Amino acid sequence: MDRPVAVITGATSGLGRAAAFELARQGYRIAAVARSRDRAEALVDDLAAVTDAPVDVFHADLGLLSRARRVGEEIAARLPRVDVLVNNAGLHAFSQRITAEGFAEMTAVNHLGPFALTQALTDTLLASAPARIVNVASEASRQARTIAPAEDLRRTDPYGRRESMALYGRTKLMTIMWSQELARRLDPEKVTVNCCDPGFNATGLGRDLPGSAVLRRVLNALRIGDPRKGAGIIVRLATDPALARTSGGYFSVRDARPLRCPEPGRDARVQRDLWDETLALLAAHAAG
Repeated sequence: MDRPVAVITGATSGLGRAAAFELARQGYRIAAVARSRDRAEALVDDLAAVTDAPVDVFHADLGLLSRARRVGEEIAARLPRVDVLVNNAGLHAFSQRITAEGFAEMTAVNHLGPFALTQALTDTLLASAPARIVNVASEASRQARTIAPAEDLRRTDPYGRRESMALYGRTKLMTIMWSQELARRLDPEKVTVNCCDPGFNATGLGRDLPGSAVLRRVLNALRIGDPRKGAGIIVRLATDPALARTSGGYFSVRDARPLRCPEPGRDARVQRDLWDETLALLAAHAAG
């Protein structure tokens, strides 16, 4: 393979789709992890207009840990290298839904699934060095006033639309926290790990909100929340030579300005606690 490979979750719409097109234009072979087969087929057809490289599609619901782990193993078995992993898929659920494995869906999609996928691909990334991991977080993380990893990972109590922002923010705080902990565990000469706030984007993230499809069409017509802007920071972290050895950072969509992890999750000890609790939860699930 003479092309670098970029694995992108949530690549069939919004930020992930925009990032896939830009990386394809820059010569990357795209490996898309998608839930919808129809959207994946449309992505492959549309990418054919900008690249002659094959587009690999891997089907998985990242809200299920078993599928997240398995799709990582499938990617590692099929592709000889992975130069960039973009964990972009996300969900803002406005009411509680429990997955078939017993986890809060928003926690599973936004934290547990990406964590499990990355664990499954870490050896491949290391073997492909220099490689990069880019995790999509959010400044909504500032809505989280507290973080208690052991309890929050397992929390499944009901909530409504009003409470959803703080809970969504907590899952995105987890994204920043485990990104920074993983960065400490990997040699930046081999694999860098960074995360970003992509700003406001008119994507399918809040698809559960009544009227969201109509609102998205209006915003698109007004050129508000264009996902190509948010995708720009993702692509920059994935490709910019100036960031080749930068690891453990959290960057703004505004000119890649460095941001600080919000206070509840900033301390390295609580980041390590989240890492350990997540690993323990994944191990218990695999054993069960």
